[in-house]
Amino acid sequence: MNRTVASIARKALTTVRNSASLAPNSKLFVAGLSWSVDEKSLKDAFSSFGEVSEGTVIRSHVRIMYDKDSGRSRGFGFVSFSKENEATCAKDAMDGKALLGRPLRVSFALEKVRGAPVVVPRLQN
Repeated sequence: MNRTVASIARKALTTVRNSASLAPNSKLFVAGLSWSVDEKSLKDAFSSFGEVSEGTVIRSHVRIMYDKDSGRSRGFGFVSFSKENEATCAKDAMDGKALLGRPLRVSFALEKVRGAPVVVPRLQN
């Protein structure tokens, strides 16, 4: 039984590590945002590195996540660029830089997987 679970966990971990969603893409995850940062100021901060995708009216490509109850920023958001190399330049330049007094943590965003089980393997000594 334990070998089967361990085998499944190893296989899932290998799949996640080899997944294309972990590779650089044109969408960045930006954490450490001040509550006073809005989508316009975030777009302004990143637009010097390339064209920030405009998207459609339904789905903006600069998006800050807000708390449903308080309406305050949750401190993170996403910025999508038109080209992968622009996103890479923005990530390298902005990671650790301050925006409105708070240091940003910038990384490539992972693709959202709905309905798939999350497997967290346990490593045994």
